[in-house]
Amino acid sequence: VQLQASGGGLVQAGGSLRLSCAASTSVLDYTAWYRQAPGKQRELVAAFNSDRSTNYADSVKGRFTISRDIAKRTVYLQMNRLKPEDTAVYYCKLRRATVDYWGQGTLVTVSS
Repeated sequence: VQLQASGGGLVQAGGSLRLSCAASTSVLDYTAWYRQAPGKQRELVAAFNSDRSTNYADSVKGRFTISRDIAKRTVYLQMNRLKPEDTAVYYCKLRRATVDYWGQGTLVTVSS
């Protein structure tokens, strides 16, 4: 399984970005976006559960939306009303059975 994350960049506070995670396999499994800010632990941002439900970190609820295109094998993270504290490297993850697969990360920098 290979995951390729893209879409990061520099944006001003209040702006938007859409991250993409292209997978080499089906994205019907559990898929998620995590982020890791400098000096902090990696944290869950948003996830698609295997039952198709979604969950979000409290800090991004109402601003971020996870979605997926099954045919394109791609998971997206639409990020609106970005804040400087959203600055981090964003990683996508896919879980198949008991194995977690990670993308390489894409950097999001939000300037104030």
